[in-house]
Amino acid sequence: MKSLVLACAVIAGAAHAAFPDRTITIVVPYTPGGAADALARQLAVRMGTRLGTSVIVDNRPGASGTIGQAFVARAPADGYTMLYDATPFSINPSLYANLSFTGKSFQPLSLVSLSPNVLIVRKDSPIKDQKDLVAKAKAEPGKLTFASGGSGTVQRLAAELYRQGLNLDMLHVPYKSGGPAISDVMGGQVDFMFGTLAASYPLVTSGKLRALAITSPKRSPLLPDVPTVAESVLPGYEAYEWNGLLLPAGTPDAVVQQLHKAVAESLQEEELKKRFADMGAQPVGNTPAAFADFLQKESAKWSAVIRKGNIKVD
Repeated sequence: MKSLVLACAVIAGAAHAAFPDRTITIVVPYTPGGAADALARQLAVRMGTRLGTSVIVDNRPGASGTIGQAFVARAPADGYTMLYDATPFSINPSLYANLSFTGKSFQPLSLVSLSPNVLIVRKDSPIKDQKDLVAKAKAEPGKLTFASGGSGTVQRLAAELYRQGLNLDMLHVPYKSGGPAISDVMGGQVDFMFGTLAASYPLVTSGKLRALAITSPKRSPLLPDVPTVAESVLPGYEAYEWNGLLLPAGTPDAVVQQLHKAVAESLQEEELKKRFADMGAQPVGNTPAAFADFLQKESAKWSAVIRKGNIKVD
């Protein structure tokens, strides 16, 4: 009898073991080596230290992030599987029909970081500033070209938001990724691009590209002499590459709060702040409610841009 009672106690204790009692997985729905992957790995190490367990990164790329997103949406809502996503999370629902999940499939945890895009041209471009760009686009409708890493990327949509806001007629040139797109801007095959700050910054500072504008409301500390779009030609304009953490919907509130505490505290570490800053990212670490509000606004903004521009995925 005592053995039976002891066995039951062990089973009951295991069933109610304190969270976390095993490895936590952060799913990154993009390829290894990219900005989202690099930032996720930096954060995972520090979260693991605070949570007292291993936190690993599992890359599940494909279909603009929807493969990894669907995987997490189906995962048990127990806190052991998280999604480290980026701006496509706000864009995909307006581009892809028949997704197996919706925004309600996820519990927002925290906005991790924000990074603006940079309006770039080749180093010897006759377009010296945004006024030149706007004037050229209006003087020669349909001739000015802009590159992106694909039709559904924030690079494309940032340019489309710019085009729509200024009522310009310009030609989009999509590439399979951002790298070849930037190369062709440097080579003069395409007139300009809204590149990521992480990829654009070293090319701008080395003189291989010229930066005309930054897409954040305030100037970037990395490029303090580069004006914002909003201050120059289009008040109210802003566009970001963001990273954030989400959980499957239904994750217990106590687990959500424990994970959020680990994220927020990790993002306050000076070393991590510096690593993020070196990649052009500003750490955030806001509350689940604030992140949910951010996602709602981002989704509404990009949905309107996609609808107005009649944008389709390639």
